[in-house]
Amino acid sequence: MREIHSDSERVETSASSTADAEGGLLKASGVTGSMTMVSRVLGLIRDIVIARVFGTSDATDAFFLANKIPNFMRRLFAEGAFNQAFVPVLSEYRTRNSQVEVQGLINAVAGSLGGLLLLVTVLVIIAAPFLAIPIAYGFTDEPEKFALFVEMLRITFPYLLLISMTALCSAILNSYGKFAVPAITPALLNVSLISCSFLLAPYMREPELALAWAVLIAGFAQLFFQLPFLQQINLLPKPVRNKNHEGVARIKTLMLPALFGVSVTQINLMLDVFIASLLATGSVSWLYYSDRLMELPLGTFGIAIAIVVLPSLSRKHAEASTEAFAEMLDWAFRLVCLIAIPASLALVLIAEPLLVTLFQNDNFPASDVVGSAGSLRAYSLGLIAFMAIKIFSPGFYARQNTATPVRIGIIAMTANMIMNILFYLNGLAHVGLALATSLAAFLNAGLLMWVLRKEKVFYFQPGWGIFFLRIILANLAMALFLFTNTGDWQEWLGWTVWEQVGRLTLLVLGGIVIYSAILFLFGLRWRHIYR
Repeated sequence: MREIHSDSERVETSASSTADAEGGLLKASGVTGSMTMVSRVLGLIRDIVIARVFGTSDATDAFFLANKIPNFMRRLFAEGAFNQAFVPVLSEYRTRNSQVEVQGLINAVAGSLGGLLLLVTVLVIIAAPFLAIPIAYGFTDEPEKFALFVEMLRITFPYLLLISMTALCSAILNSYGKFAVPAITPALLNVSLISCSFLLAPYMREPELALAWAVLIAGFAQLFFQLPFLQQINLLPKPVRNKNHEGVARIKTLMLPALFGVSVTQINLMLDVFIASLLATGSVSWLYYSDRLMELPLGTFGIAIAIVVLPSLSRKHAEASTEAFAEMLDWAFRLVCLIAIPASLALVLIAEPLLVTLFQNDNFPASDVVGSAGSLRAYSLGLIAFMAIKIFSPGFYARQNTATPVRIGIIAMTANMIMNILFYLNGLAHVGLALATSLAAFLNAGLLMWVLRKEKVFYFQPGWGIFFLRIILANLAMALFLFTNTGDWQEWLGWTVWEQVGRLTLLVLGGIVIYSAILFLFGLRWRHIYR
């Protein structure tokens, strides 16, 4: 008799808790997205400053490539593989263990991660001239450019250690529901780069060296900024070497395969940059600027959703709540479709006007606009896939399954390498590299979704048909508005900055209003998102 009553109660409780969880997640995503938006806007200002002050040159190519190395490894050791391995274990400790044991885990992880990265940093600084040869092979026939790259690599690489410890702090704060502080922390890097572009560059032997020093300064600022907030929740990391700690051993086991699996997109981008170093001067910079514009919606919304979903998925798995786990993944994927599809379409349609308004001047001429627009369109085609990977990967890591994403990552990585070579040989240059990355991302995301469905931990909830129809109609209306009001982008070159800004603002705000209005007209309401 008790079982009969509890079944009914469980249904109501499960529905109520799922709705509350999704509402809470949406609120957390909103907080994270808002804070991240501040950082991304500053990042956009940073890119405008760099483009207009430094333009595209051998020195900027050297900086962008040198800065890629610690940032690429950051995705492996910090918020990428490490975060995906650390958060589920921390969530489990938080659920099942005492505060003292949680602190012990954090201290042991800080000691292990910090010690390893300190050793790696020292070795890279010493061996930089030798490591630079395979990384920047295309620079080796230009001794001054190659030497500048080595110098910048030595300056920027310690950022890896600093940002990885910052990522540890962020993971702790996110797991305890403190999303705002980690979300705003990246803004300090943008502030540092903007400030140094004006204040430090005039005093450098090569002005672009100021950008490298700005990265290092930002690393210290980001780490020290988060420490007081960890002290408030009594979880300030105190690094201790404890090789036998059970939690550290599990994190290492989860992290090793995840080092590759979760960062396939970043490895693909590194391959793009490597081949781009063999192309004409400016190719690395064109890829950088187009990637940054594509990262604006990806970083603001896709990563924000993923950040708040992973801890919740981990708790649902710990509670053995399979249905709630599947519903949460479905909810996250709907948000991705709602945001990624119009963002991708808009970037394709207004690529040149966007680049002209933001970057174009004497240091960034029309030829750079054309070069950047090609790779921006190619990257934008894969935006929904990039976002989907951020959502589906936690579906595996929350269940402490790292082997499957690794196998899928190897397949996507291999496909990307083949397409890179084919597109390069067929003369598609840097555009082909960006296109290969997007296509590989679709393969990666598609396989992740297929396996999740096969394992019955993700399945489409009712209502997808009408939901997708609304999105299609809204995007068609938005595309028609953008196409008819953009005009010939070359005319924008003759306009004043304020005329360009005014027209771009009209396009962006008008597109958002029309997209939202059509969704509303065809029945989409806030309650369909905030359940």
